[in-house]
Amino acid sequence: MRHHTTFRQLEIFESIARLGSFTRASEELFLTQPTVSMQIKKLTETVGVPLIEQDGKKIRLTADGQELAQAAREIFGILDRFDMSVAERQGLKQGRLSLVAITTASYFAPRLLGEFAKLYPGIDVSLRVTNKEQVLASIADGFDDLYFLGQPPEEIDVVATPIMDNPIVVLAAPDHPLAGRKKIPLARLAQEPWLMREKGSGTRNAIERRFAESGITLHPRLELGSSEAIKQAILAGLGISAMSRQALTLNAPGQFAVLDVDGFPILRHWYALYPAGRQLSVVARAFLDYLLGRGDAAPVAADKSK
Repeated sequence: MRHHTTFRQLEIFESIARLGSFTRASEELFLTQPTVSMQIKKLTETVGVPLIEQDGKKIRLTADGQELAQAAREIFGILDRFDMSVAERQGLKQGRLSLVAITTASYFAPRLLGEFAKLYPGIDVSLRVTNKEQVLASIADGFDDLYFLGQPPEEIDVVATPIMDNPIVVLAAPDHPLAGRKKIPLARLAQEPWLMREKGSGTRNAIERRFAESGITLHPRLELGSSEAIKQAILAGLGISAMSRQALTLNAPGQFAVLDVDGFPILRHWYALYPAGRQLSVVARAFLDYLLGRGDAAPVAADKSK
C-alpha cells in the first residue's frame, strides 16, 4: 500500500471522512467531483478493501475506512507539527490554530483568541462554538487543537488545564423582590420560578448539585437552550436563574441583579483540554502558554472527580 498510495489520495479521503460528503470535499479541496471519485477508487483498489459505503446520498466509512481516516489524521498532524517546528526554528510563529468552545465560553473565547492573533499575526485561527455534546464528539474525533469546557469529561481521557475562574452566580431582574437582600437561604430561593438550561448542561448539573446538598430539588419553570435566551426571560419577569458570571460580560452594569445567596457563587473553572496521548502543535502550545500567563488562570490542578 505505501508504494502506491499518494499523499493527495489520503488528503481527499480524510476530507470526505471529516465532511461526510464527496461534494463538500471537492469544494474544500477545489477539485471536481469526478477527480475526487477517481482518486478514492484508486485508493480503494490499492488498499484492497472497501473504505466507504454509500446508501443513497448518505455515505459512511467501513471499519477499515475509519482506521485509515484516523491514520491519515495522524500523518497530517505529524506533518503539521513538523512544518510549525521548522517555522519555530526560523524564529517565526506561523501555522494554524483550531479551537472548539462550549456555547457559554463564547463570552470570552473570541476575545482571548483575538488577543493571541494580534501577538502572532502569522497564525491562522479558527473558533467553532457549539453545545457540549458536539464538543465531546469533536474531542473524540480529534480534528482540532484545543477545546474549552467548564468541566473535563469523565468519559474521554484528556489533558485538562484550568485557565480561568468560572463562578456561577444567581441572576434576577433588577426590580426583583430578592434584589438587595443579604444571605438568601437556598430554601427561599427554591420557591422562585427557575429558568434552566437543558438537561446535561454542566452549569445546570452544578446548580442542581448545590441544592441537592441541602436536600432540595429544583423544578424548573422553563428550560431554554442558551444563556442569552435565559437572560431575556429573566428581564421579562419569568423567573430567576444561575449562570457563569462571564455571561454578563456584554451587559451594562446594573442590567441584572446578582443575588446574595447562601452557597453561591459556585466556584468552577474554565478548562482548555486536548486528548491524552496527543502532542500539542507548536502553535497550540504557544496559545496555552499565553492563556496560563495572563494572570487570571486558575492555579489549581484539573480534577475529574467532581
